[in-house]
Amino acid sequence: MATRRSGKSYHHGDLRAALIAAAETELIEKGVDAFSLRGAARRAGVSHAAPAHHFKDANALLDALAASGFERLTAAMRAEQVASEADKTAQLVAAGIGYVRFAETNRELLQLMFGMSRRTGDDPDLARHSEAAFSVLVNGVGNVRGRQAFASEEGWRDVAACWSMVHGYAQLAIAGKMEFVTGLAFDEQRSLIEDLMRRAMSERGA
Repeated sequence: MATRRSGKSYHHGDLRAALIAAAETELIEKGVDAFSLRGAARRAGVSHAAPAHHFKDANALLDALAASGFERLTAAMRAEQVASEADKTAQLVAAGIGYVRFAETNRELLQLMFGMSRRTGDDPDLARHSEAAFSVLVNGVGNVRGRQAFASEEGWRDVAACWSMVHGYAQLAIAGKMEFVTGLAFDEQRSLIEDLMRRAMSERGA
């Protein structure tokens, strides 16, 4: 059993969660390039050998952190939907707003989740949670267009349009390239994001 330097013992299952939480702090402060398993272990208050019980290397820990990020992204989108009107388009728009809200408050984590290295991970939780996040947008488009839209390429183009809009907007805002709106409080940005989402779903070919 791993032991914190303070002498407090971990209960079964706590170490993995503690390491993931510590990894996020390490990522925020040092970035992916300077990230280390040893640094995450130090932040979690355990020996440098302790992470080996759950993660074979630093990339495995980053995969687990990315999986947690996608799980939180899904929760953020669904929370906005719960608070939104029941109208199908409003539900899709709410998912987009939740996406941007998550991105703007979890910048370093977003970069990790969509970084090139995430494409080569073999963590089944990462695949499952990333697919779940994607499905929120897919289902939103399907509810608006009808499930038959996915029988052709058109439905998937609508998904690509919505995803490109929310992700692109978030990335530009994070990079400081949307200075004419990023100075606004999030609730003031909401109407802009809503308008952009509706434009993404406007009449095809218009």
